[in-house]
Amino acid sequence: MAIRYALPNGLTVVFEEQHAAKVAAFQVWVKAGSADERPDQAGLAHLHEHMLFKGTERRGPGEIARDIEAHGGEINAWTSFDQTVYHIVIASQFARTGLDILGDAVRRSAFDKDELAREIEVVCEEIKRSSDSPSRRASRALFATAFQTHPYRLPVIGTEESVRSFTREKVLEFYHRHYTPRNLVLSVAGDLRESELREWVEEIFGGDWGRPYAGPVERPRDAAPTGRRIHVQTEDVKEAYLHLSFAIPELEHPDVPALDMLAMVMGQGESSWLVREVKHRQHLVNDIHASAYTPKDPGIFSVGLTLPPAQATKALTQTARVLEALRTTLVPEEELRTLKSAVEAESVYRKETVQGTARNLGSYQTSPGGLESEARYMEHIRGLTLEDLRRVAQKYLRLEHAVVTALVPPSAELTEASVNAALDEAAKSPGITPPERASRPVPPDAPARPARSTAASARSEVYQEKLPSGATLVVRVEPHVPLFSMRAAFTGGLRYETSEDNGITTLVSRTLTRGTTTLSADEISQLSDIYAGNVSAQGGRNSVSLKADFLSRYFEPGFRLFADCLLNPAFREEEVARERSLLLQDILTREDKPSSLAFELFARTLYREHPYRLPLTGEKASVEKLGPDQLRAYHRQHMDPSQMTLSVVGDVRVEEVRALALESFGKARGGAVAPKQVLPEAPPSAPRTEKKELARAQTHLVMGFQAARLTDRWRITLDVLSTVLSGQGGRLFVELRDKRSMAYSVSSFSMDGLDPGYFAVYMGTSPEKVDAAVAGMRKELERIRDEPIPDAELERAKQHIIGSYEIDLQRNSARATLLALDTCYGVGLDNFLHYSEHVAKVTAADVQEVARRVIDFDRVAMAVVGP
Repeated sequence: MAIRYALPNGLTVVFEEQHAAKVAAFQVWVKAGSADERPDQAGLAHLHEHMLFKGTERRGPGEIARDIEAHGGEINAWTSFDQTVYHIVIASQFARTGLDILGDAVRRSAFDKDELAREIEVVCEEIKRSSDSPSRRASRALFATAFQTHPYRLPVIGTEESVRSFTREKVLEFYHRHYTPRNLVLSVAGDLRESELREWVEEIFGGDWGRPYAGPVERPRDAAPTGRRIHVQTEDVKEAYLHLSFAIPELEHPDVPALDMLAMVMGQGESSWLVREVKHRQHLVNDIHASAYTPKDPGIFSVGLTLPPAQATKALTQTARVLEALRTTLVPEEELRTLKSAVEAESVYRKETVQGTARNLGSYQTSPGGLESEARYMEHIRGLTLEDLRRVAQKYLRLEHAVVTALVPPSAELTEASVNAALDEAAKSPGITPPERASRPVPPDAPARPARSTAASARSEVYQEKLPSGATLVVRVEPHVPLFSMRAAFTGGLRYETSEDNGITTLVSRTLTRGTTTLSADEISQLSDIYAGNVSAQGGRNSVSLKADFLSRYFEPGFRLFADCLLNPAFREEEVARERSLLLQDILTREDKPSSLAFELFARTLYREHPYRLPLTGEKASVEKLGPDQLRAYHRQHMDPSQMTLSVVGDVRVEEVRALALESFGKARGGAVAPKQVLPEAPPSAPRTEKKELARAQTHLVMGFQAARLTDRWRITLDVLSTVLSGQGGRLFVELRDKRSMAYSVSSFSMDGLDPGYFAVYMGTSPEKVDAAVAGMRKELERIRDEPIPDAELERAKQHIIGSYEIDLQRNSARATLLALDTCYGVGLDNFLHYSEHVAKVTAADVQEVARRVIDFDRVAMAVVGP
C-alpha cells in the first residue's frame, strides 16, 4: 500500500514498501519539462537532465556517477514535455547513500561553467545522433504538424543553435524557477521501512531551499481542428514512415480511459484490428501501432506505420477504413473484456521491479489528478461499455480533421493531393470489418489459485531434473507477484548457420508462434491476451528459444499454449511468406540504423570464416530461399525435447511444473541430430579495418578483439574490465564524453559465445572528431592493459556489477532466461548462484592479465560507418 505525505517546505513524498529484492529505487519528478520553456530556452529542461549529475557543492564532476556505481547502483534521468525525472536504483543496504546523492544533485547542483560548455557539446552530439534516425525525424514531423502553437510542437532536446546559446545564467534562471520543493515529487519504492525513510527525507530534502515556487507556466493552447493537416517529407530513406493522427483531450479528461482502450483494440498487439487487417491480411505494412498520447495538456491519438514506400497510399486508405469501422461497429464484448483484464494485469507486471513501482507512483502523483487518479482510472476502465468505445471513435477519429505526416523516399510518389484522395476514398467507402476473431478453445477465466501459506512464500532453491526425453527442467519459485515466466532454450542460432541458410534462426523464431497444427496465429494471439501475457521466440548467436510470461492464475493453460507452440508449429506457407517478406524489408532498411550497421560490419571484419561473421537477420539471397520445408527440418533437427533446457520461474509449484513438463516434454520425438561441430576461428593475424560510407550526421566506430567463450572462467574478469571502462563513472565515459565531449554514446562490452566471442568499444561521434576518437579509444585500451587499476576504481567496477546483477534479476523473465541459457550452454547453475561471489574475488592483477590476453593491436578489428 502506497503512502503519501508532504514536508513543511512543500515537497511531496510517495512511498511503497517492497521486500522481494534487496533493492530500493528513488526518483525525483520535477513538474517542468520542455513545454515549460520560453522560446529562448528550447532544450534547457533536457540540458538540466545532463547537468545535475555533473557536480554539486559537495561533489566534484564525475563523483556522483562514481559514488552510485561504487555502491552497486545505477543512475540516470529522462526529460519529457511535462516532467524531468532523476532516478537511482541501488542495493537497499546503501539506500541512505543513494538518497543523499540524489538529493544533493537536485538541491545543490553547481552548474560549473566549464562542465556546462562540455555538456553542451555532448548534447549537440545527441542531436546529431537523433537526426540520423528516420523514426525520430518522422516523430518530430508528427508533433510539429499536430500542434500549431502549443510547445508540444517543438523537440524536447532543442536544436543545436538553441543549445549552443545557453549560458550559466540562463541555466540557473530555469533551475531556480522550477527546482523548488513545491514543484517536486520524491517517489520511493523498495526494501525500506517508512520510519527510516521519513528521517532520511527530512534530513536531505527538508528546510528552506531559498527558492520560492512561482506557480505553473502558462502554455498557449491550440485551437480546435477545422480541417486536415498534411505534411509529406521526401528524403533518402529505405522505408516509409507514416502517421495518421487526431487531436484528443488531456490526461484528466473523462474520455481518456475509452481512448486508451480504443488504441488497444485498434493497434496494440497481434490480435488488434489494424495488425490483423492491414499487416497480416493485406500485407501492406512492416509494422503498425496505435497509441493515445495524453499528457498534461491535450494530446494526440496516432496510428504509426512503417512500410514499403510503394504501399504508402493504399496502406493509408486501408488504415483509415479500419478507423471508420470502429466509428460504426461495436467491438465484440469478449474482446473488450479481455483487454480490460490486460490493463489490470499490466499494473501487476509493473510491480515486478522497484523502479517500475516508483515510476508508477511518480507518474500518477505528478499528474493533475494526483495519486488517487490511478484508482479512478482503473474504475473507469472496468466500467467501459462497447458504446463508450464507439462514441469516442465517432467524436475524435474524424477523417476530415486528420493530421497526416509522412517521411518517404521520392519513389513513394506520395503528395498532399494523394493523401487527401486516400482519406476521401476511405471516408466514402464502407469501413472494413476485420477478420472475425477465432473461437477461443478455452474459457476466459481460470479458477483462482489457493493462497500460499506464510511458510511457503519464501523463494525456493533451484530445482533441477533430467526428464526421460533428455530435456533438462529448471524451476525457481518466486511468489512475491502473481506471475510466472518460462524459457525453453536449444543450442543453435547463428552459430549453426551458413551463407546458404543465413537468417533461418530469425525466420524460425518469427514463425514459431504464427500457428500450430491446431491453432491459428490469431488464436495464439487471443489466448495470450486472455492469459494476460505473451509467448514469443528469439534467435541469437548461440541458441534459439521460446519464452512466455503469464499471470500465475493461468499457469496450466499458459503452459499448454507454450508447449503447443514449441512442439507443433505449423509453419504454414502464408505465414512463412509474410514473415519472410518482413524480414527482407528489415534487411533492406539496415542503412536506416547506422549504429547497428557498424556492429554488423565489425563482425564481418573480425571473423572471416566463423558463422559469427553473419548478420542475425540474414542476407537477401539466403532469406529468399527459405521456406516451410527448411523451417520444419530445422525445428525437427534442432528443437526436439531431447535437446531442450526448460526453465520456469515465478509464482508456481514445483510439483505442478514437473507434472506438465513430463506430460508435454517427457518423450523425445525423433529426428534430432547431434550438436553441430563448429571450428573456432583464429584471431586476425594483422590489424583489420573496414569502412562503409554513409551520408549521416555521425560516424559510428567499433574497435575490438576476439575474446572469451561462455565457459571460460576468465570471462567474469573481462566483465570487470569492461565495467572499468563503461558506465557513467567509467573511463570511456569520463575521458571521452565528460572531459572531451566527443560523443553522446560511448561504451564497451563483451559478446560471449560457445566459441570465442569478442570484446569491443563503441562510439558515435561527429565526422571531424573521428581521428581523435580512435586515438582516445586506443589510449584507454592501452592504459587498462599496461597500468594496474587503482583499488578504488576496481572496487567501483565490482560493486557496480554486483548491484546491477541484483537489479537486473528482479524480473521473473530475466531469471528464467539466465537459468535456461546457462544450463543450455553448459555453464550450469554456478553463474546464477555464485556470479557475484566470483566478481568480488577479481583482483587488479587478474584484470591486467585478461587485458593483456585480449587487447592486442596487432590483432585488432575496426569498423567505421559514416560520411
